[in-house]
Amino acid sequence: MARTESGRETESGIEIRPVYGDGEQPGEFPYTRGPYPDMYRGRPWTIRQYAGFSSAEETNTRFRYLLERGQTGLSVAFDLPTQLGYDSDDPHAAGEVGRTGVAIDSLEDMQILFDAIPLGEVSTSMTINAPAALLLLLYELVAEEQGVPGTALRGTVQNDILKEYIARGNYIFPPRPSMRLTTDLFAYCAERIPSWNTISISGYHIREAGSTAVQELAFTLANGIAYCAAAVEAGLSPDEFGARLSFFFNAHNHFFQEVAKFRAARRLWATLMRDRFGATNPKALALRFHAQTGGSTLTAQQPENNIVRVAIQALSAVCGGAQSLHTNGFDEALALPTEHSARIALRTQQVLANEGGATDTADPLGGSFFIESLTDELEARALELIAHIDELGGAVAAVEQGYVQGEIEEASYRWNADVESGERVIVGVNRFAESDEEKVELHRLDPEAERRQ
Repeated sequence: MARTESGRETESGIEIRPVYGDGEQPGEFPYTRGPYPDMYRGRPWTIRQYAGFSSAEETNTRFRYLLERGQTGLSVAFDLPTQLGYDSDDPHAAGEVGRTGVAIDSLEDMQILFDAIPLGEVSTSMTINAPAALLLLLYELVAEEQGVPGTALRGTVQNDILKEYIARGNYIFPPRPSMRLTTDLFAYCAERIPSWNTISISGYHIREAGSTAVQELAFTLANGIAYCAAAVEAGLSPDEFGARLSFFFNAHNHFFQEVAKFRAARRLWATLMRDRFGATNPKALALRFHAQTGGSTLTAQQPENNIVRVAIQALSAVCGGAQSLHTNGFDEALALPTEHSARIALRTQQVLANEGGATDTADPLGGSFFIESLTDELEARALELIAHIDELGGAVAAVEQGYVQGEIEEASYRWNADVESGERVIVGVNRFAESDEEKVELHRLDPEAERRQ
């Protein structure tokens, strides 16, 4: 692709228009084709690699390593004790400190985590739920010390507790009191950090737990409906809080289905916000989402095959119109990513953005008979599931009754049975396996990090 005074063209001299098709346009209701008219021509997706391990010092080093190599946003992985509100020296935290994320116990830890990183110039996503308010406050205080006011901060706090009961299990309080904490943060951010995304309503973990694409779509949006209803009950305006909602989806293996899923999500959400909650603000109607390539698709066998899987999944997120993206390291089925694998994951996005033509035109697969049919079918099937959840009393009631968890367990069983039988091919696992596997260098945590923390 070449850039000319009049726009963009291929190396053959063929002009590339910003959008193709005479019907629905990107940036227009119901936003099937994207939330913005010019999509990546005007606003490239944020390259937001998820990182965090061991201590704040080590994670800060990894953040700066990635930023120096072209990453454009931060995403913080916290360890399990931090996610559950435990200090690192609590007996319950023994053996888990810094293993799956960074340990943050104090303001000092947060200061070290973002040392030499100007928070007024970079957006930060924090994967934290039950203690979201506390971690966000620590972030605010670090920004304040840097001279950055809350009005200048950009980023996202996950703050999606319902999917914890469904898929992850990292919760502290029961569902209904937790919903109150979630919507309290909506109100707080509206006053103090108005450009902050107050929640990342997450389908990613639902898919990782074994759901189908339809279930990921339906259960995520049903959770979104529950949060909106709770916010309205708390006296908040859908047009105001709706503009700061964001979503988090999985970019899984079936390229075309994933592209269609992202398109269907936007169409469904715009209609739900308008018809159920009376929203009219375009920013409240247009679904924005972060995507991460499918961690559960990575294989420990022949791990370098994962580089190909991740590239295909990343392309589905881009063709589906993601606003930000994380690409997994090829070794993550075995350990936390090394600098080497993290760099390959980062370069995967940069190749897509700069060499693959992915930023040239909006919704490049729109109009394909296959994509349009898949989009319609995913939408229809997701609506059926949402209607059933409504009959059960909404997402909170469905979680309390175990309905959502049961549906995911069934889907996960079917997937694994198909892999075991060989009906579902996994290259390097149940077909094209190697008897003599090459070993890859793995990231090793500092065994003394927990003691020092």
